[in-house]
Amino acid sequence: MLFRLSAQTVFSAITQMWANKARAALTTLGIIIGVWAITAVIAAIGSLNGWVMKGFEELGANKLELWGQVPEGQRGRMSWQKVKLNQTDADAIRQHAESVDLLALYANESCRARTAYEEKGGVRVTAIEAEWLEINNRTILEGQPIQPSHVEDALQVCLINEHGVEELRLDNGGVGEHIFLNDHRFLIIGIIQTKDLGPMFGGGEARAEVYVPFPMIYKLDRWPWPQATIRMKTEGSEFLGKDWTKNVEEEIRFILRNVRGLKPGEDDTFDMFVIESIVDNMRKIGDGMLMGASVMVGISLLVGGIGIMNIMLVSVSERTREIGLRKAVGANPLVILLQFLIEAVILCLGGGLLGLVLGQLTVLGMTSVDQENWPFADAQIPIWAIVLAIGFSAGVGIVFGMWPAVKAARLNPIEALRHE
Repeated sequence: MLFRLSAQTVFSAITQMWANKARAALTTLGIIIGVWAITAVIAAIGSLNGWVMKGFEELGANKLELWGQVPEGQRGRMSWQKVKLNQTDADAIRQHAESVDLLALYANESCRARTAYEEKGGVRVTAIEAEWLEINNRTILEGQPIQPSHVEDALQVCLINEHGVEELRLDNGGVGEHIFLNDHRFLIIGIIQTKDLGPMFGGGEARAEVYVPFPMIYKLDRWPWPQATIRMKTEGSEFLGKDWTKNVEEEIRFILRNVRGLKPGEDDTFDMFVIESIVDNMRKIGDGMLMGASVMVGISLLVGGIGIMNIMLVSVSERTREIGLRKAVGANPLVILLQFLIEAVILCLGGGLLGLVLGQLTVLGMTSVDQENWPFADAQIPIWAIVLAIGFSAGVGIVFGMWPAVKAARLNPIEALRHE
């Protein structure tokens, strides 16, 4: 009995909608646009966040960069050479920092590179300690990496990337050949894989890269600027906690201030940043974007719901005599209420489903773009967004359809039959 009544109510609601197809379509337009927008926006922001996070994962979220820094109030009075990082600073952090897993000094220089067949200016040369390769997850394709013994003995060996092999015309593959950097002869001991960080991080350029043992920077550059890259521990450290990145920074700051003899009240002569802090900020930005977009889409759905309520009130007014006749022959007011309520819900659900279809088509358009480093290549509508869209659509139908349905159920049959 209940099933038959429900089926009849749904059939009656669909029949009334079909009789006014154009009006029903225009009424659901706000719901369609709202659901279309929210699903497409959620998919786009989710893909964009994933693209950004992937870039930071390539950099290493548990990394800290450290460098010397003249305090702002001392600029012009304190030498930059006095504050730059040195081996004493690095050894102190390695020895006393419980939160540090690995540390490597490095410095960058632009050099003129020359081989037997090619000479090229502006080649990026990075002087590194052996741990730098592990901290930055760099892969050796051929040969061997720079070893601690190469650094300790200041050997004139180097690594070169695939682009360097091609641009400097190293016809024998590179390993075992020699290259001149600012007229200093280096033996190539390995080919290092190029790590493309994408355009967001300044990557995407086919450029030669050369890596030499850290002491070699003092031969290639008269005034080098050493920096340190640090891999922090992610487990087994008492500094790990809710604010673990701040704890790590404070530990390193305490050690360096002691090593450099800085008194209380004196400004730090160094600076640092943790990549994880940038990741947290990007997550907050992504959440803020999603929240802002959701509010705007919610307003669109609200407007759509008002349209549903308006058209249902019109429908009640148009069908007043019908309602009066049905009540006069004994129709239960609850059945009349359900009919109008179900009609409103079906309108909203139909609009929500069509909005989902349009949202999925939009996502397919995003993912079909054949472009390198396209941030929306992995866009997809999550299940929770689909459930939210359908649930919100049904909720809008119930909330905004209730008043017209109650109004219809409460009509006096005699007055309804007199209605013109």
